[in-house]
Amino acid sequence: MINKLAKKVGSDSITNIPKWLEVLLDEKFFNSCLVHEYEKKNEENTFCLDCCLTLCIHCLPSHQNHKLLQIRRYIYQDVLLLKEANKVLDCSFVQPYTTNSAKVVLLNQRPISRQDIKCSINYTCITCHKSLQRPNKFCSISCKVQHMISCSNVKSIIKYQKFISNCESLLKLIEDQKTSSSCSTSTSLVAVTLKSSITDSNHTSINVSTCSSASDGSCAHRRKGVPRRSPLC
Repeated sequence: MINKLAKKVGSDSITNIPKWLEVLLDEKFFNSCLVHEYEKKNEENTFCLDCCLTLCIHCLPSHQNHKLLQIRRYIYQDVLLLKEANKVLDCSFVQPYTTNSAKVVLLNQRPISRQDIKCSINYTCITCHKSLQRPNKFCSISCKVQHMISCSNVKSIIKYQKFISNCESLLKLIEDQKTSSSCSTSTSLVAVTLKSSITDSNHTSINVSTCSSASDGSCAHRRKGVPRRSPLC
């Protein structure tokens, strides 16, 4: 869907979309995981923004430190919790729905209903013209993204881009620390080697001097022999 729109508005607009958002809107969820094909509960209902992959519950341990979004179902449509979606995207003016006492937003356009055909033009989605409730302007995240692409302003709704730049800075810092630590480790090894060699040489000199002094002392302070009596007269 995003790729089709890019052909209409030009490639410059599509380059402003993060890869994770492009994959998220084009992905099919709730299929069986091929990696854990024979495991129970292997539906792919989680999306990793860092790897751009759909995951099942058995895939999660290898993505513990990644940014994840859980995909849910509402009337046979893929949805996100509004509070979770707002952490990575600006979902203002996107029509929310309530399920299990929680607000959700649709990922993609919902199907056309009879109500959409009979509705007034004043309460429709800007992109797909489906009926909405005031004051909303979009029926789904996909519709809002498409509208912002057509306006060449898609960057304004992206929030997770900041997290990505922070991760890149953190990775660079870690690499620098590794480099500095390796240099300091090498320096420490050289210092330890020099210290050990100096210590060995000191021990050798001490032993030599001790032996020499001991030998000199033995010559200077030779013990006298057994005393002999003079013969009796």
